[in-house]
Amino acid sequence: MDKVKVGIIGCGKISSIYMENCQKFEMLELLACADMDLLRAQEQADLYKIPRVYTTRQMLDDPEIEIVINLTIPAAHAEVSLQALEAGKHVYVEKPLAVTREEGRQVLDLAKEKGLLVGSAPETFFGAGIQTALKLIEDGVIGRPVAATAFMMSRGHEHWHPDPEFYYAAGGGPLFDMGPYYLTALVQLLGPIRTVAGMTGKALEERTITSEKKAGHKIPVDIPTHVAGTLRFQDGAVATLITSFDIFGGSSLPPIEIYGTEGTLQVPDPNTFGGPVRYRKLGENEWTEQPLLPGYDQNTRGIGPADMAYAIRSGREHRASGELAYHVLEAMWGFHDSSDSRQFYDMQSSCSRPSALPSGLAPYTLD
Repeated sequence: MDKVKVGIIGCGKISSIYMENCQKFEMLELLACADMDLLRAQEQADLYKIPRVYTTRQMLDDPEIEIVINLTIPAAHAEVSLQALEAGKHVYVEKPLAVTREEGRQVLDLAKEKGLLVGSAPETFFGAGIQTALKLIEDGVIGRPVAATAFMMSRGHEHWHPDPEFYYAAGGGPLFDMGPYYLTALVQLLGPIRTVAGMTGKALEERTITSEKKAGHKIPVDIPTHVAGTLRFQDGAVATLITSFDIFGGSSLPPIEIYGTEGTLQVPDPNTFGGPVRYRKLGENEWTEQPLLPGYDQNTRGIGPADMAYAIRSGREHRASGELAYHVLEAMWGFHDSSDSRQFYDMQSSCSRPSALPSGLAPYTLD
């Protein structure tokens, strides 16, 4: 199959790993990058030997580019994705799909109208860790899943990120920043979500940046920084999820555990691609560490656009789909709606569980 030419819009911190990995996958040709700061785009192009440096408009006007990888800040996700779709490009966007459900729906509706694909991070569920956990569930090692817990416990990003302001503005916060990893992994393992219930809180009204280059600057906190809730999945399993930027003394809680009728499964951090994966069966006193399936156990961001490229050429479904991303986006807003209304939130969307990766793939291939 012919390679699919891609361009990246947004040359910030996350772009480096995409630029590195897009040049490893046999189905991708990274042709161009763009940023509001052309100097930053040029620096990344020089570093990763990307042939063309563009403005956003030039990127969208280039007829060779088939997929736009949208790595802008969350507040710009929908706007840039809509522009790319209008220009006839398939779109793969960093998480979340959009800031609001309304924007997310606009993106999916326009893609359908144009006959184009939309995909969204996170693609960490492609990793060997979660793929191994999925295989154990599908093989019945822990019986029928009945419950789960998921914890993302953090002090926030102002102590390490050079530009942390957007984490505390609309579209930020622990749920919208890190929740997509956890919710996407849970949907991969347990299927789509039926109902959510949530409560939100905020420890501080203002935060002080301690990272370089803005050390000492104050950030207003405009969003909840602690979100806790429960989810019921369509197959009946009930999960507890807590995401927080208000954990100042650290935490030892596991990222994700799945509880089945015949055992418990420990799932690795869904913000990573590797392990470990452990399980303990009914009646056993020790955990068994499961060897990871052969596959992607290192940071392989860029695998989502690569999978989309195969889908474009072959006509098959792509895994990190817009429908999956929208389902996760709706669930995140459902937590907030439930907290505000003090009622359960019934999901209006659904999605297919992404298919497992085939076994025996050659490195940096997906078919």
